[in-house]
Amino acid sequence: MNPSLTLSALIAQSAQQLDAAHSAGNLSFGHGTTNAADEAAWLVLWKLGLPLDTDVSDEAHNLELPATQVASVQAFIEHRIASRKPAAYLTQEAWLQGVSFYIDERAIVPRSLIAEVLAEGSIDPWLDLNTTRVLDLCTGNGSLGILAALAYPDITVQGLDLSKDALAVAQINIERHGLEGRMTLAESDGLAKADGVFDLILCNPPYVNAQSMSELPAEFKAEPALALAGGDDGMDFIRQMLRDAPAHMSEHAVLVLEIGHERDYFEAAFPNLDVVWLSTSAGDDQVLLLTRQAIVEGANTQ
Repeated sequence: MNPSLTLSALIAQSAQQLDAAHSAGNLSFGHGTTNAADEAAWLVLWKLGLPLDTDVSDEAHNLELPATQVASVQAFIEHRIASRKPAAYLTQEAWLQGVSFYIDERAIVPRSLIAEVLAEGSIDPWLDLNTTRVLDLCTGNGSLGILAALAYPDITVQGLDLSKDALAVAQINIERHGLEGRMTLAESDGLAKADGVFDLILCNPPYVNAQSMSELPAEFKAEPALALAGGDDGMDFIRQMLRDAPAHMSEHAVLVLEIGHERDYFEAAFPNLDVVWLSTSAGDDQVLLLTRQAIVEGANTQ
C-alpha cells in the first residue's frame, strides 16, 4: 500500500477494500451505511478525527496525509473487515434522522424505520393534544424514545427493555440529549413494568424468525441476539405484547410496530387485525400502526 495518500485517494482505496470483501461474502453493510463508498468515508473521516460532513473534494483536504495517518487508517479498515464488527460499534456512534447516538456492543445498532415515521410526521393524524405519554418498548439504546421526545416537546417517555446492558446505553443517550427530566427507563419483560397508560407506544421488537437468524451475516450476529430473535416465526414477543398492550393504552392510543421483512408471518399470526401500513424508505410493509380498538377487536380473536 502507498506510504502516503491524499484524503480522497485514501477513501477511494478503503472503499475498494470494503467492496472487495463484500463481493467475496466476507463483509456486510446495514448498520448505518448500505455501501462501500459511504462506509469508507465514514470510517476514514472518523479515524482521522475529521467532521463527517467534510468536503473531501476540497483541495484544502487533499494534500498528502502523513504516512503514519495513512497506515493507521489502513489498519482500521483491515480491522473492520477481519473483525466483522459493525462500523457503528467501532466508532461508538450511530445516527438516526441526523441525530447522533452513542452505541456499543451492549445494545443493537439503532436503525429502526420508525425513526422515519417520527421525522416525517406520518403518525401525526392519529395524535392530538391529549398525546402526552409515550412508551418506547424494547428501547435498546433509547433512540426512538429520544427522537419522539425531540419531535414532540410536550410529551414524556418511558423506555422499557429486558436488557440491563441496553438500558445502560440508553441512559448515556438520555443524558447526552439532556432529556433526564422527560424520559425514564425500567428493566421489563415486555410490558410488565409499564408505568400506567400511554397515548402512543413505539415498538421495534425482536422479530427475526429462526431460519433467518441462522443465516444472518456476522455483523448482525455481533449484536445481542435478545434484540433480534423472535422465535420460529418471529412473532413470539409480538403475540404477548398484543395481548398485554390494551391495558396500557388510553382510549385513543395507537401502537407503531416494526416487523421488518416478516409481513407474511405477521399476517399468518394475526389475520384479523385491522392494520394501517406506513410508508418508509424500505417500502410499505415493514412498519404498521394499530389503534387500541383494532388490537382489542383483532389480536385477541386469534
